[in-house]
Amino acid sequence: MSKLKIAIQKSGRLYEESLQLLKDCGILVNNGKDQLKVSVDNFPMEIMYLRNSDIPQYLEDGVVDVAIVGENLLIEKQKNIQTVEKLGFSKCRVSIAVPKEIETDDPAYFQGKKIATSYPNTLRNFLNQKDIEADIHVISGSVEIAPNIGLADGICDIVSSGSTLFKNGLRETVTLLKSEAVLAQNPQLSPEKAAILDKFLFRIKAVLKAKNSKYILMNVPNDKIQKVANVLPVLKSPTVIPLAEEGWSSIHSVIDQERFWEVIDELKENGAQDILIIPIDKMVI
Repeated sequence: MSKLKIAIQKSGRLYEESLQLLKDCGILVNNGKDQLKVSVDNFPMEIMYLRNSDIPQYLEDGVVDVAIVGENLLIEKQKNIQTVEKLGFSKCRVSIAVPKEIETDDPAYFQGKKIATSYPNTLRNFLNQKDIEADIHVISGSVEIAPNIGLADGICDIVSSGSTLFKNGLRETVTLLKSEAVLAQNPQLSPEKAAILDKFLFRIKAVLKAKNSKYILMNVPNDKIQKVANVLPVLKSPTVIPLAEEGWSSIHSVIDQERFWEVIDELKENGAQDILIIPIDKMVI
């Protein structure tokens, strides 16, 4: 039987969250970082731990079938790879930063100047769009130190919280792109492996939907049930259960995390009381 070969980063920010996603999908991984290749007992999958920068090439060459990788890396490497699903974690952005004493945010500041980066293709495309000619210095790591040692006038690098920039006396000026972890695939999967990927995607979507949703229970006077039901962004219709106290019912439903407080306020305004919020482990829809 075929196995779907998946690559994940062997260390760094994506490693732990990738393994957690697999665990949430019911895929049990028995080892840690010590092995480069691991078979999974309860799902037709084989995991390969790779250097993050190598993953796009392995995907394009068909050495692995799918991978959990940052969008920013796929864009930078410019490979023939298909993004299947955004995963919602390891969010960051690729941005330009300058020494904090530089007052302008205008990219034209870099006309004729030097920029240090680990993302030369992404940066070059941006500069070309702005008709800016700058000297790009490619650095594999610790890009943020470049202005302090006189190597560059600014940098282009990934930014999460911005604390690293602050510690190095830099400030963010322009965001080139926003990124998060994605599931990407080689475009030439066999039908058998494509079927396995569909099953894996089904599990991923159930996990992601649950993380972005909350189960809600509330008590509502019967004469206000319709008003409350109109507020709820339910899957089909809310569950209504009569309470022991006459004239009251309990309503159960699901709300999106993004609209959580907005919906809660509307529910209270329309007569809902004793509202309880419960996390959802999985949502199969």
